[in-house]
Amino acid sequence: MSVPPSYGDLGKSAKDIFNKGYGFGLVKLDVKTKSENGVEFKTSGLSNMDTGKVNGSLETKYRWAEYGLTFTEKWTTDNTLGTEVCVEDQITKGLKLTFDTTFSPNTGKKSGRVKSAYKRDFLNLGVDVDLDFAGPMIHGAGVAGYDGWLAGYQMVFDTANNDGSEFGGSIYQKVNEQLETAVNLAWSAGTNGTRFGIAAKYQLDSNTALSAKVNNASLVGIGYTQTLRPGKNSNQGSEGLCKPTSTQQLPTLVESCSRACS
Repeated sequence: MSVPPSYGDLGKSAKDIFNKGYGFGLVKLDVKTKSENGVEFKTSGLSNMDTGKVNGSLETKYRWAEYGLTFTEKWTTDNTLGTEVCVEDQITKGLKLTFDTTFSPNTGKKSGRVKSAYKRDFLNLGVDVDLDFAGPMIHGAGVAGYDGWLAGYQMVFDTANNDGSEFGGSIYQKVNEQLETAVNLAWSAGTNGTRFGIAAKYQLDSNTALSAKVNNASLVGIGYTQTLRPGKNSNQGSEGLCKPTSTQQLPTLVESCSRACS
């Protein structure tokens, strides 16, 4: 058997149905491109329909394949700077180490995280540590695979409070080429609370998709995704407590976004 996916990717297909394409009261635009010298650029914009506030970000990524290094820089419109340095398959094959930092010049707030991941046949392990002066937060996860079966475990441990384990699971099924469904479950040892939800995504055509989800709190979400052209997406969505949603203004929003991108 090949290397199993990481815990984050183990339920990715299910999570995407729950999370992608839902811009509740928002219009989103993502643009990706790559220069001739290999530098990747990603620009994202988000407009809040209720407040009129617009947020954006610019991310650059450069890969130095010879040394297994990847450098990523990110700037957001709230003036937060992020830097990530990653080295893979250098110390030993299958080991990936990442150092991630953020800094806000306006407030002086800093944060950092050290990530480690190790993968080989039948096994995929990961440990992340948040660098917090009050006490590091440790995130651990592992996935084991054998004979077509996959089993994963995830935990979060707060060293400051000495508690806080979380558990989760998901089920994903691709019914056909147009329809995907998912069930998501989560349980927190700290609050002893259980959460679950079901979701579905239907591909109307190669450029248009509809998404819907509902959870145990009776919160319903409906999403609409339109691909303007390769590398550019426009998302529109809404949520409510079992209330119908009107989408009459949707074509106008997508059309306006398309004109701005042209």
